[in-house]
Order: sequence, then structure tokens, then C-alpha cells
Amino acid sequence: MLGIVRQWPVFLVASLLINVFLTSPNVFLASPAQKNCSLLADGHPHNVLLLTAHPDDECMFFAPTILALSEALQPPPTLYSLCLSVGNADGLGEVRRRELEGSLDVLGIEEGKRWVIDKPELQDNFTAEWDPEVIADVLRPYVFEHQITTILTFDHHGISSHPNHISLPKGASRLIGSLHDTNGKPRPRLFTLVTVPLREKYVGLLSPLLSRATIFLSKLSQDAPRAKASTTVISDWKGFLRAHRAMRQHWSQLVWFRWLYVLWSRYMWVNDWVELVPADQTQSAG
Repeated sequence: MLGIVRQWPVFLVASLLINVFLTSPNVFLASPAQKNCSLLADGHPHNVLLLTAHPDDECMFFAPTILALSEALQPPPTLYSLCLSVGNADGLGEVRRRELEGSLDVLGIEEGKRWVIDKPELQDNFTAEWDPEVIADVLRPYVFEHQITTILTFDHHGISSHPNHISLPKGASRLIGSLHDTNGKPRPRLFTLVTVPLREKYVGLLSPLLSRATIFLSKLSQDAPRAKASTTVISDWKGFLRAHRAMRQHWSQLVWFRWLYVLWSRYMWVNDWVELVPADQTQSAG
């Protein structure tokens, strides 16, 4: 065990070199059999909406995907961002709203395609979930007006177990379940960011290497560990630095433990996605 601990710096350096010289932002399918589950189905145009709960969610959790969609795909989809609160738990709502603007500038989501909501029913609160019906009602006009084809948000564990995060897939699923295919256009697809176990969450530079190894092994053998996601997005070192720069726009939030987060979190490097299909669609498919 002591030998492994002593070799840890070697593993970190090797992982860094691999990411510097051999990788670039890409969207990877975790399984060839799941091609229909990729974030973007065949055909264009695509209008992708990132649904978050607080300013800083976009760069702390979703940066690899934002950068991959805008840089690695040609033609790129049109990206939108909807944040459902100003993060006013500490009375810094207007400060955090401005910080979010700076972060989205860095990540490349344009003005006019990003919005922040400040409703009494959707306030930053670590002790209560938001009402899915309220979320669905807020989300509906943005989905209709901008013809959103894909919604990206948290999963039912919310990455950090924050109840506001956990509320988002419930509200988005509620909205999609209330819609019907119209004029030959299908309802938006909903993808949720996979919450990984704590032991996988803070491995820093090893995250891309371990993710690539898992995908590679899953393609080689039926007996190998299967990737958890239908789509995995992996950033290179340039993507990581850009996500780090976006996070630095949120100066009001950069207390010591968030500095540790941005240095060691898997989500600064890797995003795993699964599609969440509303219950009515699952039943009709059966």
C-alpha cells in the first residue's frame, strides 16, 4: 500500500502527459450498441438547453460538455443556458448574476441565449426541493420559443445531493411528459449528468485516463466493466484550463474548498450522460 502511495505523483504526471499530448475534447459513445442514445441524434439543426440551478453550476459541473458541443462538433449546435435562480442564499444574488455572465462569456454561450430566473418559488435553498410544476412552467416558454431539441441537466442525485439540483430533472421530465409530438417534430430529449460515487469524484487528472480505459475495455470484452453512461465527454488540458478560467469569474464563491474542487473534481474533466425518458414515452414504447 505504501508503494502505491509513493507512486501517486508518477501516476499524476503520466496522466497529465497523456492529456496534454494525446487527447482533445470529444464526445465518446460508451457502448457501440447505444448509438441511438448519443447526446445529439442524426440531423441538424440542434438547439441544446443547459438547465442549471445556480450561478457556477455551468462551470463546476458541465464545462466539458459545453466546450465539446461548441468546438468538437461541426456544425455545432446552438447552445442556450437557463439558470433557475440567482443564488441569493447569502444575499449576493446580483453579484452572482454578473459573475454568471462572465463565466458564460468564457464558455462561449452568447448573450441573448442565456437567462437567469429570480422567482420566489425558486430560491437558492439547501434544505428544500423546488416544485416540479413550477420548474415545468418556467421552462416551457423557453423550450417552445427556441425550439429546443435537447435539455441537459443534473440527475436525480444532483452530483452534490443539493435538493435544488435534484429538482431539475423532475421538472424537466414533467414538462416533456406533458408535451406531444407536433408537426412531425419530436419532443425534446432529456439527458442527465451522472452522479459518480465519492471514490471516483476527486481523482483529478486521472479522471480522463480512467474514463478512456473504461470505454476501451467495454468495447473489447463483454466481461469487462461497462461504462455507466450512454455518452461520455472528456476534456483535454486546454478545456480544463478554460473551465478553470470560467470558475474564476465566480470570485464570490471561491472559498478554499472550491479551489480544491476545481483542482480535483472529475467534473472539470469528464461528463457522463444518460437519457431520461419520461414515463409516458417508456410505456408507449413498450
